[in-house]
Amino acid sequence: QVQLEESGGGLVQAGGSLRLSCAASGSIVSINRMGWYRQAPGEQRELVADLSSGGSTNYAESVKGRFTISRDNAKNTVVLQMNSLKPEDTAVYYCNVDLYSLTRYLEVWGQGTLVTVSS
Repeated sequence: QVQLEESGGGLVQAGGSLRLSCAASGSIVSINRMGWYRQAPGEQRELVADLSSGGSTNYAESVKGRFTISRDNAKNTVVLQMNSLKPEDTAVYYCNVDLYSLTRYLEVWGQGTLVTVSS
């Protein structure tokens, strides 16, 4: 059993910053990819950023230069630092992790944390 605990969402004014954190726990052997997705009302879920175990990153074009993803392998944690937030960044943000548990490979989703950016 593997759980993801997300924190850090909230309400912020445009131009402000928020920091999202996601910690994985449970029967984890190793973690491959860690990332963040978001889903705005009426929209499909989209990749915001992800980070491989080797350090390779991917960012959505809309967040490049504003958001930074990082991970702490010792703590099985991934952090999304969001700066210069815009109203269009408003969405539910989901942590997503690909990992090996004791018996199999898993893709695990967090419960989501709401980010609201006011204009």
